[in-house]
Amino acid sequence: MTLNQLNYAIVVSKENSLNDAAKKLFISQPSLTSAIHSLEKEIGFEIFNRSKSGVSLTNQGKEFIGYAKSVVEQYEILDAKYISKTNIKSSFSVSMQHYTFAVNAFMELVKAHSPEDYEFEVHETKTHEVIENVRNQKSELGIIYMNSFNSSVLSKTLAEMGLGFTPLFDCHIYVYLSKNNPLAKEKLETKAMITLEELDAYPCLAFDQGEYNSAYYAEEVLSTHQYRQIIRANDRATMLNLIKGINGYTLCSGIICEDLNGSDYCAIKLDTDEKMTIGYISKKATVISSLGLQYIEEISKYKNLVLD
Repeated sequence: MTLNQLNYAIVVSKENSLNDAAKKLFISQPSLTSAIHSLEKEIGFEIFNRSKSGVSLTNQGKEFIGYAKSVVEQYEILDAKYISKTNIKSSFSVSMQHYTFAVNAFMELVKAHSPEDYEFEVHETKTHEVIENVRNQKSELGIIYMNSFNSSVLSKTLAEMGLGFTPLFDCHIYVYLSKNNPLAKEKLETKAMITLEELDAYPCLAFDQGEYNSAYYAEEVLSTHQYRQIIRANDRATMLNLIKGINGYTLCSGIICEDLNGSDYCAIKLDTDEKMTIGYISKKATVISSLGLQYIEEISKYKNLVLD
């Protein structure tokens, strides 16, 4: 296995075409095909599915390409620092469930590295995709929550994928709703908690998890509760519009970032003993990069904003 072969495989995975990849690499297609076949023979499995429409990664290939990217990136850093002595862009990628504070922490990381050259990625997405992105090393870190209900299933899933969960802080459960919601006005005045029975008069909003719409993958706690009205949405902007437009609500950590979501919303404690633990997932037996550690430091600051 050579660095050239790894680089070839990475380019093919991006182009989804051996012909296009060969042009980009300035080599003949037969030479590229031979190199990929030789690599697959050496590792003992196919990296790509071949069809008339092009090539696509196999399940094993997705994981392999993740490791290949890591190896090539590390070599480029070593080369830039010790051999060619050239500057190389800082790179970092994180995936997360739909948490404003996690996006905010990413923004602080970006601000800290301006005006340096960098190539950062942030993916606010479904729970399964957060896990897959870290597994395939599309993202170095993934931000999710665990609680007493989903921890056994998610921990088993993560272990099977060679991933680990590191807790950062615990949160009580809060109802996130518009300040104009009649229930919000009442509770803000009396400083009382909201009960699940009181929420029955309003639609519950949840993030859609696609084909993985299992309760264990839900981004909201109490996912097995039988809500009278429930609406699933795909993104945070739609969720915020529904909260204001139809007096919907969702369940959250209670950490509010007005700079991103605006000041029209509030978080009121839910009358339950349930808690959620915010943490990050990462590859086991790998060293977290300096940028990864800086991001963890930024998101850990929100521990001080956790509501009682």
